[in-house]
Amino acid sequence: MTFKNWLFCLCLVFLLLSCGKSTSEIDYTDWSNYGGPQDGSRYSSLSQITAENVAQLQVAWIYNTGDATERSQIQCQPIVVNGLLYGSTPKLNVFALDAATGEEVWRFDPFQVLGGENSWAGTNRGVTYWESGEDKRILFSAGNWLMAVNALTGEPILSFGDQGKVDMRKDLDTDLEDFLIVSNTPGVVYQDLLIMGMRLSEGLDAAPGHVRAYNIKTGKREWIFHTIPHEGEPGYETWDPKYVKQIGAANNWAGMVVDQDRGIVFVPTGSATYDFWGGYRHGDNIYANSLLALNAKTGERIWHFQAVHHDVWDRDFPAPPNLIRIQKDGKWIDAVAQISKQGMTYVFDRESGKPIWPIVETPVTQSVLGGEKTSPTQPIPSLPEPFMKMVFEEKDILNLKPEWESDIRSQLANAIFGDTWAPPHPEKPIVLFPGMDGGAEWGGASFDPGTQTMYINANQIPWVIEMTPNASFGNVGQSIYTNYCGNCHGLDRKGNLPAMPSLIGLKDKYTPDSLDQLLRMGRGAMPAFGHITKEERLILIDYLMGKADAGDKQELEAKSSKLYPQYYMNGYKKLVTKEGLYGSNPPWGLLTAIDMNTGKKKWQVTLGEIDSLSTQGFAPTGTENYGGPVATAGGVIFIAATKDEKIRAFDKETGKILWEAKLPAAGHATPAVYEKNGKQFLVIACGGGKGTKSGDAYVAFALPD
Repeated sequence: MTFKNWLFCLCLVFLLLSCGKSTSEIDYTDWSNYGGPQDGSRYSSLSQITAENVAQLQVAWIYNTGDATERSQIQCQPIVVNGLLYGSTPKLNVFALDAATGEEVWRFDPFQVLGGENSWAGTNRGVTYWESGEDKRILFSAGNWLMAVNALTGEPILSFGDQGKVDMRKDLDTDLEDFLIVSNTPGVVYQDLLIMGMRLSEGLDAAPGHVRAYNIKTGKREWIFHTIPHEGEPGYETWDPKYVKQIGAANNWAGMVVDQDRGIVFVPTGSATYDFWGGYRHGDNIYANSLLALNAKTGERIWHFQAVHHDVWDRDFPAPPNLIRIQKDGKWIDAVAQISKQGMTYVFDRESGKPIWPIVETPVTQSVLGGEKTSPTQPIPSLPEPFMKMVFEEKDILNLKPEWESDIRSQLANAIFGDTWAPPHPEKPIVLFPGMDGGAEWGGASFDPGTQTMYINANQIPWVIEMTPNASFGNVGQSIYTNYCGNCHGLDRKGNLPAMPSLIGLKDKYTPDSLDQLLRMGRGAMPAFGHITKEERLILIDYLMGKADAGDKQELEAKSSKLYPQYYMNGYKKLVTKEGLYGSNPPWGLLTAIDMNTGKKKWQVTLGEIDSLSTQGFAPTGTENYGGPVATAGGVIFIAATKDEKIRAFDKETGKILWEAKLPAAGHATPAVYEKNGKQFLVIACGGGKGTKSGDAYVAFALPD
């Protein structure tokens, strides 16, 4: 170790001790939680790999899962406990590896228990570890099932729930149980409780996104917090009482974090359905788009903050918050920081919920959509500084080549842009910036407790929202398609390539029976639609096969108890050229360091590169990125995330790039950093997807012996 690094580590130890009990007790060499240490900081105090030697990193081992499929992904950030590395495969097998060699110790296929090898179970961003004496468990989800296996053997723990599994469609305090439910982000542990969130449908068929805690030993539900309040509960008055029981989501899909000393679980939530037209949910819609501070033992609300009132932009909180300790006005403050798709960070005192810096209710543009009533103001934090541009303006239109600029300008001829809070419009498309994938994304931020610096990666890409009135759909099949499929594949069924395929010409690829199986079982990124009625599914199949019955849509809606929005969004679309280039000037990917003592940016650099543009002299470009950073005491930040299939190391003080390595597929995940047998390792899941080729590898790097 160099003198510089020895001195840095000495200062770090002194600083952590001076910060007080709650920070000094956290073991920052530990990586046994989603997010690494107990506080989910995505920070490691290991310092064997430094800014001076990081360029010497080489591949230590590769583990190939062997089950990648077309458009599959691995979003998992593995954990490491007692020398074993735990993670999941594209098909959601759970495994344990020797963390030093990558040799498989055990592997468990949940569908051995669940049945249905081809059943859709979504993605899985990690697993949860719990132990009590000799009882050591890995808890994870596959589709709507929460499961527990022995951490040492991978054998199902049959005393947990129903023969080792718990159906998360049940115990939601609702009359219905037939919902699309996936828990893609691992739960958090508090004592003997596992606190869980859910990913849900984006339509009005969504389940309510209530937060639940399960007994880890038995699988029994111990408490529930209603994110869509029931009558008589606080916040109920911010919803339309006529329809509130039929509104879903306001769910935690991004993950959460627990302050173990205080017994507080911090839970970020997303928007309520329908995402882009809220005519059935007039009001601010508490506790959607909120950061909740709940009693981890009982689920009781301590405080909350709502970042978006009556969301019509899909502005979910995208990542778990960070527990941080900062110095302000000469005092140390235990705070919680929540990054957002909006490109802003909201920071609060953990116990009181008081903002560390003022958050100002600011007037915003109002909706003119029929039946809609948006909030007159939205809360804007004065600090920290935004970690990206906050508005897409005329000067930001892509102008690297005249033909690209002409293409984008023609698409914007009738569009509304230059207003971050412009609501969806009945006649004109709006440019949403930051886009629906952020800003910040699900990889989360990293916080260095030694320097009080937060590191955040972001997408800086414009998206387009275009609305179509429900009344324009002339038949039953088109209406059903729009309700379940239109958001992803567009109302014209042309998809959003390469991530979302076209659905035109399905009759040449499927029979009615095979298409019915696909709808019921799901595949790849496409969820299963087994929860919709057989009548609706058969009509949808006719429509997709080109035999849509031009029946009476009003008659179907009259017979149904379901709600149908007055307006639908015409598919998730980025603003891109014919060649697929983003419609704004680069950089399209960013990595930013923020001093959380002051709220000011320390530096900001481009993240990722599009080689075909770089060779034409347009570098640096940045790329779309999914997955987060990890900071270390060695002075290095590690991050993959980018579509160029690389992992990189940056100097955490300057943002200078120190090292990069090509991966077998894009690392759309957050790395893990750990030590075994005296050697520090860096591991990243290389699952690709998101428009890049799919992969099946976990790749570990270390310094040469």
